[in-house]
Amino acid sequence: MMPILAELTGNLPVALVGLGAAIGVGMVGSKASEAIGRNPGAFGKIFMVALLGMAFAEGLAILVYFVVKH
Repeated sequence: MMPILAELTGNLPVALVGLGAAIGVGMVGSKASEAIGRNPGAFGKIFMVALLGMAFAEGLAILVYFVVKH
């Protein structure tokens, strides 16, 4: 019974970080599309900031995956 519990607790932080990254990327995409809808002229600036925000959220998730799992 203990090995199964150890695997569960080992995977829990990775799952939580993955969930957080997915929520973060969704929020960034939502707010970026909302901002572009309000001001289409600022598409380039908004897109760049949104892309950086998504990359940082996914990068954090990948970093935690490698730190926790390896």
